Amino acid sequence: MIKLSVVIITFNEEKNIARCLASVQHIADDVVVVDSFSKDKTKEICLAVGVRFVEHAFEGHIQQKNWAITQAKYPHVLSLDADEALDEQLQKSILEAKQNWQQDGYYMNRLTNYCGHWVKYCGWYPDKKLRLWDSRKGEWRGTNPHDKYELFAGDKTTGYLKGDILHYSFYTIDSHLKQIEYFTDISSKALRAKKYKPNFVKLYLSSIATFIDGYFLTLGFLDGKYGFIICKNSAWATKLKYHKLKALYK
Repeated sequence: MIKLSVVIITFNEEKNIARCLASVQHIADDVVVVDSFSKDKTKEICLAVGVRFVEHAFEGHIQQKNWAITQAKYPHVLSLDADEALDEQLQKSILEAKQNWQQDGYYMNRLTNYCGHWVKYCGWYPDKKLRLWDSRKGEWRGTNPHDKYELFAGDKTTGYLKGDILHYSFYTIDSHLKQIEYFTDISSKALRAKKYKPNFVKLYLSSIATFIDGYFLTLGFLDGKYGFIICKNSAWATKLKYHKLKALYK
């Protein structure tokens, strides 16, 4: 059986971190929390359950997660965010993978809870994530704040595990809007650094396309009131990102 490190990055996650840690206690051989100097009780909660707690200045989501991997004791790593937890089926699947490791990485589904509602549509589920892997075979990439783990080019193999990562994303609609402000600041600056310039379609039509895709094409209306709110906010985030990018060029 392989040994497994669980790696989690945090900042002011006292509301979520205990649930996350409890969900990995039976599958992990090593748990390390990399924290960017939280001001709440995150550190206290982590130390109380005996996980390793390392503080490191935040340089970006991708940079922080790649640095966090270097703190793992073992090369086989499960990466989680603090507002995530494993359901019982996924815990069982990971234990089975540990006993018979055959792939370079394993995908799993993520199910998001929005203001108490489990979101099954809006393009938010199954939200496939590559979160269990041999860390020697890949790295975190993407454009901040939207990180994704990618295996290096070559003959890499992947599998799919049953069960869900339970993502407790937003407890209030206001917290969603605040995150949109924060994330669009980051994403617009990242696009500016890549010298990407928004055109008419991106500025004025992409938000409409985002709403149509989420609410109609991926059946967001079946999520009821919260489906409409999610799709509306997603459209707003798309519009805001490109208008902030336009402002940066001015």
